[in-house]
Amino acid sequence: MLKSQNEQSNSSLNNPISKKVIISILVLFSPLTIVAVLHHGFLGIFTEVFKSYATIQVFVDLLIASILILIWMWHDAKKTNRSFWPWALLTLVTGSFGPLFYLLLRKK
Repeated sequence: MLKSQNEQSNSSLNNPISKKVIISILVLFSPLTIVAVLHHGFLGIFTEVFKSYATIQVFVDLLIASILILIWMWHDAKKTNRSFWPWALLTLVTGSFGPLFYLLLRKK
């Protein structure tokens, strides 16, 4: 059965990023993360951040973006009747992996 144009537009609003794009991002981003953790250690990544004002600025910028993403996840989890805290914890520990997996496993 074909979806009407209205149903298709509502579907794209509910799921703005295709699962193929999310999987591609995870496949491309994961090796970089693995190499960084292997070379610097999990906590070592954070010590590298505080070596210059430029890296501190990037870190603070990513922190602000992560907080905004967590706020969106909080509202979306309430709206879709999902538990927020496991995803928040995953985001706080692994950064972008939390929201990426949240979107990947999000129901339509």
